[in-house]
Amino acid sequence: MAEMKILAIETRDKDQIIDITDTVARYLHDVQQESGLCTIFVPHTTCAVTAMDLDPGTDLDFLEALRRLLPSIRYRHPHDPAHAPDHILATLIGPSLVVPYAQRRLLLGTWQRLVLVELDGPRRRTLHLTCFG
Repeated sequence: MAEMKILAIETRDKDQIIDITDTVARYLHDVQQESGLCTIFVPHTTCAVTAMDLDPGTDLDFLEALRRLLPSIRYRHPHDPAHAPDHILATLIGPSLVVPYAQRRLLLGTWQRLVLVELDGPRRRTLHLTCFG
């Protein structure tokens, strides 16, 4: 049986990395299954989730590198062409992540942190956490 929680995350910048590792870890303290998989999903098209190193400055390096990946083309997004790159970058990173856990602890690598990647802030974002045993 899966357990689900919905959280709200407030972003404050146009492009921003928000560490959600501790938020997800706190959620695991309350789940029934001691071990399993935790899915993290954002139901938005201009933000994403991933795991990354968060040494000082790596968040800014990541955001700058993302923006430099985009070609200088004429975007055709009917709503707002200037907004198209935000959608493209979010799609490249992805809206979900699955992380294993054991004894209610995330099984992350030494330097891995779970992050929300905001690409069209500031906004209020929804995070769906679901654990499967």
